[in-house]
Amino acid sequence: MSAAFPDPWGVVSTVIAGVAVLALVAVLILLGRQRAQVRRANELLELSRELRHRYDALQAVTKEGVLVQSLAGRVLDISERAAAILGIDAKTSVGMSVGDLPVVLVNEMGLAMNPAAVLGHRSGVVRAGWTVDSELVGVALPGTDTTQARMVQVASQLVPAGDGDAAAVLTTLVDVTGRREVEAALTRSEMQFRVAMENAPIGMALVDLEWRIVEANAAFAELLGTSVGALRGYRMEDLSTPEGRPAERLEVDHLLGGGQHRFSLEKRYQRADGHQVWVALDAALVRTPTGAPDHFVVQVRDSTESRLQAEMLTHRAMHDPLTGLANRTLLQEVLQSVLEQPGVVDRVAVLACDLDGFKEINDRYGHAAGDEVLVHVAGVLRAATARRGTVARLGGDEFVVVVQDLDGPRAVFEVAGAIHAGLQEPVRVGRRRLNVAASIGIALADPDSIEGGAPGLLAAADAALYRAKGAGRGRTEVYDASMAMGSPSDLHRELAAAIAEDQLVVHYQPIVDLADARVVGYEALVRWEHPHRGLLLPASFLSLIQEAGMSVALGQLVARRVVEFVASIHDRTRWVSVNVSADQLGDGEFATTLLSEISRHRLTAGRIVVELTESSLVASGTRIRHELTQLSAAGVPILLDDFGTGVSPLSYLRDLPVAGVKLDMSFTSGIPEDPTAGKVARALGALARELAMVTIAEGIEHEEQAEYLHRNGWRYGQGWLYGSAQPGDITR
Repeated sequence: MSAAFPDPWGVVSTVIAGVAVLALVAVLILLGRQRAQVRRANELLELSRELRHRYDALQAVTKEGVLVQSLAGRVLDISERAAAILGIDAKTSVGMSVGDLPVVLVNEMGLAMNPAAVLGHRSGVVRAGWTVDSELVGVALPGTDTTQARMVQVASQLVPAGDGDAAAVLTTLVDVTGRREVEAALTRSEMQFRVAMENAPIGMALVDLEWRIVEANAAFAELLGTSVGALRGYRMEDLSTPEGRPAERLEVDHLLGGGQHRFSLEKRYQRADGHQVWVALDAALVRTPTGAPDHFVVQVRDSTESRLQAEMLTHRAMHDPLTGLANRTLLQEVLQSVLEQPGVVDRVAVLACDLDGFKEINDRYGHAAGDEVLVHVAGVLRAATARRGTVARLGGDEFVVVVQDLDGPRAVFEVAGAIHAGLQEPVRVGRRRLNVAASIGIALADPDSIEGGAPGLLAAADAALYRAKGAGRGRTEVYDASMAMGSPSDLHRELAAAIAEDQLVVHYQPIVDLADARVVGYEALVRWEHPHRGLLLPASFLSLIQEAGMSVALGQLVARRVVEFVASIHDRTRWVSVNVSADQLGDGEFATTLLSEISRHRLTAGRIVVELTESSLVASGTRIRHELTQLSAAGVPILLDDFGTGVSPLSYLRDLPVAGVKLDMSFTSGIPEDPTAGKVARALGALARELAMVTIAEGIEHEEQAEYLHRNGWRYGQGWLYGSAQPGDITR
């Protein structure tokens, strides 16, 4: 029985042993799991530390500040950048309520705002479980007022937890004070530019790289007779007349190519009403910071008036003011230009014309009548030439015609015949009918005559004119070899003989006090009593005297005659001025002669006055200045003649011992019709008076001119209104 049944204690031992093994295995499994959990926890902790390190590093370099808070508004974390922007301490702020943070926030109008409302969670538009708000606020730092608040861009968003529930609010802060200041400066600059552009008195436009107008101001539109809206999109070059477009396009290409950064052009624009205006166009290329072309800034100024004035001044400089014909300067330029062209032989001729008996007309009827005769003769010459050449007046009653025609000899004789025919009709001067005739000399362009250029051909025509005068006047002579004594060298000998034989005489034109027209002095003017041509004015022979080197001899002769005249005047208060050119000064001969004659005749200081002509040839610091100083110190005042006709003479008011000025007759003749001439006369008078100088205006022809000049400070005057130049015996 007992052998069939196992030992109960053995069974129990076996069960106990099995349970123990199972328990050990369970313990080992639990220990393994615990170690794995510890290891996982350590790994997560390390990862957390790494992430925090990266987070702190990111916050150290970013411009954005970060504030993390709970939904209840308690600060969980704040970056150093965010704390600096808000002006608070980062460590002490953690755990505080956002509403309790020591910050002052204001809106753009300067009104205080609740920090919790700005920095905390605000309900907004939910996108994919996120709520994002953005606002611009001002942060007033401790110790400053709200007007000095920095501008901060605040943006808030909900940060969801891993299961999707919102766990915190992430607020970012960006200091935009600098950017706002730059934007404000740019806005202010743009506004200032726009206001300046819109109110500028000259035309302005912004033009794109295609040379099309993007924006224009009212002055530009007014200049072109259109509207600002009509100009937008218009090509700049289409505003020009066709002939001005290629030059403009070339300048624009140079700008775009980097050859220059701006250009200026004077050109004509076509107005909307069809009229044309002259404009000064200035364009500058504006580039981006990288140097790439961006746009053009254009200024357009109306230069029509200044252009017309320049053309008028140029015309005056090249034309006779009485007749409107070309003067000597323009004639010589035209003739020299013609002679330099190929094939001029038998195509060019010069006709010299001199009126017969013109002096008698002046003496009997006055210079006003003489002027009317000269104007009439100028019209006859124009009609006779019939656009086949250039008509000029050299001075006095001397005229020259340069004839250009395929058949020069035939054309010049036709012109001469037409002149004689045109002068057969008496000239009406007031109620009178005056008979006028002319002597004509002709020189044909041939290989010999053109070799001497324009002076040679003019001298040949003048020699033929001498022959016509000597042969009975009122006729035409053609230059040939028998007239060689009329060559420049023989003319020089003729002038030398004129000086030696007292053919050169001095006439005196009165100078008056403009206050009462009382004669106070005279200007000495030399004349040549030519045995064949009659009384010649200086314009017909002074240049030849200078070429012959006889200027000093002429000056000494005039000085002696003038001193004798002044000594013979009964009125000891009157004085006489003598014209002296630059080539008469410098070697002391003229000054020595003049001062010697003054001493010999015992004239008081100031009765002889020197008028300095050709002042553009004077260089301060030379012997000429020394000689003028010597004359001034000896009691001979120095006047600056032709005052206002150039820029350089103004410096002589400072550099030379000048006691007075004479206003050039070109300004006087423009009064009162030419407002510019009147303004210049007034300004020059004011300048002279400021320098305490004597002021004399020449070329006065009528009372209105005299009154205007006297009213504007000119003390003395001379001109045909007060009498022409007369011989000394009549003047006394």
